[in-house]
Parts: sequence; C-alpha cells; structure tokens
Amino acid sequence: MRPKDPFIGRTILAGQFEVLEKIGTGGMGSVYKASQPAMNRMVAIKILHPKLAGRKDLTSRFRREARAMSQLTHPNTVKVFMYGELEDDGSLYIVMEMLEGRNLNQTVRKEGPLSTDRAIPILIQCCGALQEAHELGIVHRDLKPENIFLSKQGGMPDYPKVLDFGLAKVTERQMQPGSVILTQEGMVFGTPEFMSPEQAQGKTLDARSDIYSLAVILYEVLTGKLPFTARTPMEYIQKHVTDPIIQLSERVPDRKFAKGLDEVLAKALQKQPDKRFQSAGEFAEALRPFGGAAAQALPLVGPATRSPPADVSLGSQHAPAASGGPSAKLLMVVAGACLFAGVLIAVLVMKVLGH
Repeated sequence: MRPKDPFIGRTILAGQFEVLEKIGTGGMGSVYKASQPAMNRMVAIKILHPKLAGRKDLTSRFRREARAMSQLTHPNTVKVFMYGELEDDGSLYIVMEMLEGRNLNQTVRKEGPLSTDRAIPILIQCCGALQEAHELGIVHRDLKPENIFLSKQGGMPDYPKVLDFGLAKVTERQMQPGSVILTQEGMVFGTPEFMSPEQAQGKTLDARSDIYSLAVILYEVLTGKLPFTARTPMEYIQKHVTDPIIQLSERVPDRKFAKGLDEVLAKALQKQPDKRFQSAGEFAEALRPFGGAAAQALPLVGPATRSPPADVSLGSQHAPAASGGPSAKLLMVVAGACLFAGVLIAVLVMKVLGH
C-alpha cells in the first residue's frame, strides 16, 4: 500500500485552508483541492515536493512561477491568490483558483480534432493572456495543450485558462534578491513537440518563441497530429530546427480548411523569429477571420495602454532612437541654432575687446 499523502486532511496556513484531495502531480510538486471556509470557495494549492525543498535551483524556479503568475491579471490566465512557505515544514506553495473541466490535450483525445470555429476562439483568448505576460517581460517557455485548461465561466463554454508558468523566463528586475536564474543561454527547457527552433537550440528566447509554440498547439488541435512526423523527442527537436511543416490539408486530406489559414500558420511557424508574427496580439488578429462568429465577438488583442518595461523583449535592451520623431528633430534644429548664435556672440565680443 502507498503511504498516505501527508497533506491530505491537513489544515494549513493558520487554519485558512483544509486540504481535501490530490488532483494532480508532476515532477516538481502536487496539486490539491482545498476548501477555504472564510471565502466559501474551493481553491487549488500547488505544493513543491518536500524532498526537493533543499534544491535551491528548483525552489527558485517554483518561487519564480508564483511571482510571475501573481503579476498576471488577464481573465484567461489562472488566478493566483497567494504564495509562500508553509509554517511548519517550510514547503513552498501557490494558492490558485480552482478550475473545473479538462485541459486541451484531454479534450482533443476524447472528442477528436476541433473545428476551426471552436479552436480558433480558444487560441485567440490564449493570445490575450500571453500578450499581457509578454508586456510584463514574461515568456512562458512551456506552452502545450496540457497547459491550456478549458472550463465554463459565466455561462461560456470552452473558456481557456493558461496554466503553469513554471518555466517562465522573467527579467532580473522581477526576481527576488538571491534568486537563481535558470534560463541561461545554452540550456534547453520545455516540451520537445512544442519547442520553437531557437528554444531547441538553447538560444535566448523572447515572446516570439511562445507564438511558435501556440501555433504548434493550434495545428495539433485542428488535425490531431503535429506538424512533423517523428518518433522520438530528439527527432522532433531536429525537425523544428530544419524541416518545413506539413500543410494542414496534406496532414488531414479529409478535412477542409479555409483558404489562407495555412499561410497564417506557416508564418507563425517560421524558423526565424523575425519572420513570424511579432506579438501574440498580431497572431490573434491574423487568426480572427477563420474563427467564425465567436472569434468576431471577442475583444481585440493588442498592447496594453500602460507602457511596457524597457526590457520587455528579454533580449538586449533597446534605447529609443535619438532622432526617431518630429520632436527630436525640432530639438536638434533649436540646439544647432543656439550653438551658432553662441559662436557669433563670442566672435563679436572678441572683436570689441580687441579694439
């Protein structure tokens, strides 16, 4: 018999939560369903495996996930209510909203490939969640169907929530002092089937890597297959870097897709990031015409009204060009005129003194 889970049945965080049952487990921790009587609600609590508590690299990654997710407020990102350490044994935890439903992988496995009218509105909403994350300098790095959860919210079916920012790359500005940055160049993280070419090669990533992964997800959701034929994770990694994708119509000849959708996916799946859509919002708007009435009814996905941080690209920091606009040019003209006037006055003064 397996030993009883030490968290099930416990009351934690000064009696705020009662852990009821385990609902999921992974390499780093387990997720539990818990009640929060004071708020009259159920929550999900993710707890790092106690045996990993001494691993500074993993605890840093867990804290980073919590910190990254706590900054995100988009309705299609899972909500984080609180995070920290349990009082008795120091286990790290994240308290999140409790979701009822299935992830995108489970949905496709049970129901088969989705129609464009159903799949594209889901992906457009995910683009909205990623747009916010990218503007805050956060790249997910592990987008896959398992990390998109479909629930019902406000009477809306297929309401997607983007989960698990455990591999999220954030800027040093957002890290707690003393944190270990795990995403150095040359290190490969993520899921091989959904990796961008630059991620497969261990290169520095930005928002466009997430766009590639999201496009692979859409391809699989529409066809039930991946854009390449491969047998092993290493084969997938190689094909992401070198091989052209198989077109939708070739992958599933018995299904008809609207003209132009292949081109949108081909652009999102370009090997070079500069040739892809440059933002999640741009990708969403390119998909919108193919998603039926539900896609047309969704709000536009675009940059937020606030100014993004200077290091939003997570690559090199870009300073604004000195002569980028009319105001800059006007200042240069005024400065030149002032300099000329100063020189002229100096010459006149010297002549007067000379006399």
